[in-house]
Amino acid sequence: MRLNKSQSTAADIGDYCKVFAFTAVVSQPIMASLLNASTTHQSQLVIGLLYDLVKYTAPAFIFGILYSMIRTHDHLLFDLRQYYRHTWSLLFVPSIWWTMIYLLFMPWLQQVSHWHNFSTFCWQFINGNAAPHLWYNSMMLQYIILVPVFWVMSRWVGHNRWRGLLVAIVTLLAYLAWLAYYDYYVFHGPHMHDWYLLDRLFVSFLIYAVYGMLAWQFRDLYQRWVVRLLPVIIIAFFAILFWTNRELFGFGFPVSLYNATYYKPSMTAYCLVIIALISVSFIVDCRTHNSRRLYIMHFVATYAHRAFLSNLFWEQLCWRGLQMHRYAASHPLLVLLATWGLTWLLSVNSAWLIHRGWLVIKHELKIREGS
Repeated sequence: MRLNKSQSTAADIGDYCKVFAFTAVVSQPIMASLLNASTTHQSQLVIGLLYDLVKYTAPAFIFGILYSMIRTHDHLLFDLRQYYRHTWSLLFVPSIWWTMIYLLFMPWLQQVSHWHNFSTFCWQFINGNAAPHLWYNSMMLQYIILVPVFWVMSRWVGHNRWRGLLVAIVTLLAYLAWLAYYDYYVFHGPHMHDWYLLDRLFVSFLIYAVYGMLAWQFRDLYQRWVVRLLPVIIIAFFAILFWTNRELFGFGFPVSLYNATYYKPSMTAYCLVIIALISVSFIVDCRTHNSRRLYIMHFVATYAHRAFLSNLFWEQLCWRGLQMHRYAASHPLLVLLATWGLTWLLSVNSAWLIHRGWLVIKHELKIREGS
């Protein structure tokens, strides 16, 4: 892949969050497959630890999206028509195509239930159950639709610290109330099975969107404090990781990844700490003038969503086509690293190639129309 000038724009914290989130999310379905193949408590323990380590993907992606979106639309006017036309082609069209591919060509990846007629096909298409990772997409697209609402909020907050603090505190309290509600009614609660779609409702990740918006509006203050508090953040990282692992393994064996849910105070704290560490990574690259890293991160972030959509497709080809499953029980870590790396490379490169190919086709069509 060659990077051109249009893709060499400087990265921002949002780009870093998207790249880290995409890289981590690629590993999650592989770990789920390895866990199903694991027979010993030791291997399940290792996979559970690693899974908790990368369980920050959806929050980091949402934080990154809102940070970058508010940054690029940080002016007095918001052209709704232009915004929705751009996001339709950039995000919704690839989502439609990849969902169709999973439902038609990899139906075994469906979650909860399977389609058997037109109405159930449509239901699986829109609810994020077409593949294990598409619930992320259903949730994320809600935020893409709601970006103008967050833009209005950002204009109201402006650089007023008291308004920013008010929004941050109200959001935190409302989110903690939502977590308590979810924990009581859904997570091992009376509506565990029939209310499962709440996990992809935008409210379940609201704090990361609002904080992403605030991080841009108060970027100087935010960046200064995450650097100053870095030692505290690192200590918090290890402490909270211990907390989340204790909760996961408290359910006993066999380990169920369902119990590593986002909707707990421990995981919320962990995700915010990870986002802070990712932000520090960006700040360090800026201060050391690591233009090459900034350049690459922006490039990968440009294709992160499209690569994310395709990653289960490539993971399945590696897992089944290269027969990685045969070695899952005997060499789980090697299989994880090999499948993870191959899936990441195939996903990013295919997203870039499809994009370039589509640009060539559009160019040829315009030439034919002109002639």
